[in-house]
Amino acid sequence: MVYDVTLIPGDGIGPEVTEAAKRALEATGVIFHWDLAYAGASVQDKFGTPLPDLVFESIRKNKVALKGPVTTPVGSGFRSVNVALRKGLDLYACLRPCKTYSGAPTLYKDVDIVVVRENTEDLYSGIEFEEGTPEARRLIELILETKEEAVRTDSGFSIKSISEANSRRIVKFAFEYARAHQRKKVTAVHKANIMKFSDGLFLAVAREVAREYPDIEFEDRLVDNMTMQLAKRPQQFDVIVAPNLYGDIISDLCAGLVGGLGLAPGANLGDNMAVFEPTHGSAPKYAGQNKVNPMAVMLSGVMLLHHLNETKAADRLEKAIAEVIAEGKSVTYDMKLNMADAQAVGTSQVVDAVIEKLEESSHS
Repeated sequence: MVYDVTLIPGDGIGPEVTEAAKRALEATGVIFHWDLAYAGASVQDKFGTPLPDLVFESIRKNKVALKGPVTTPVGSGFRSVNVALRKGLDLYACLRPCKTYSGAPTLYKDVDIVVVRENTEDLYSGIEFEEGTPEARRLIELILETKEEAVRTDSGFSIKSISEANSRRIVKFAFEYARAHQRKKVTAVHKANIMKFSDGLFLAVAREVAREYPDIEFEDRLVDNMTMQLAKRPQQFDVIVAPNLYGDIISDLCAGLVGGLGLAPGANLGDNMAVFEPTHGSAPKYAGQNKVNPMAVMLSGVMLLHHLNETKAADRLEKAIAEVIAEGKSVTYDMKLNMADAQAVGTSQVVDAVIEKLEESSHS
């Protein structure tokens, strides 16, 4: 069978790491037809936007995409390719596994956490009002009128909106994922003691949904306590479900527990579409240097293979990556205990080593 998959190289280090993942996926023996679609800073001048309609068209056609990181301007310009893509395709669930591999540079052992992040609302919904605009002034007046609270006139605003419907579907997704993958516990993260009408709603829905899954343990944690508990004893957690912002922050924290963003894959999932991408960004200062770790994108490829029900190929690829990590020879600088280690290799050498392991497994 040939799988039609949209390939979005991205920008910065994106083209290098997606090429590495593409080579590794092809080395499993699964046959792909790659439908190239370009997004990011590299296409801004040509299309007048970093996210052309052709990208949406390709993903809607193929239903599956492998995406490299893209650069998001800080403070100005286009809000975010990633956020726009997730909202435009209603990819409401962000799945980010964080798992320790023997040989990875980490202080922790036996961490195996899956973060399920709501992907479409919360503070990332893009409802903002710039300081000094008529809209901001109207909002200040509304707050004074309805809450009798004075807000400084030089304030900017980002609106946090959390809905009952989207909270319900992400929590149900987390429980269904836990049940399908024999996970034992779901932890909901919130700050409902302070934000009673947004996080409070998320928590109330989570508790209600949890009653439908008596076979799975449920708990909830305040987000500040959650970060402390993760740093202290991450092994107590299994599946974590969180609103958008908390999920983003916690997934980076969990990546740090297992060796860094170079080992942090991800998937953005909707009801009938899926986009697989690493958690890390585009790191433009390293572009073209054959230096960065491609394993996060390759592990995203493992998730892609599982999504396609190519389980044996997925397991073989993950095993090959794990063996390369355990050996500690053909790994990039971030996988060394001493990051200045002269024995670190480049991006292409990592994928060469993974492919060699795949070829060895096919002959054994």
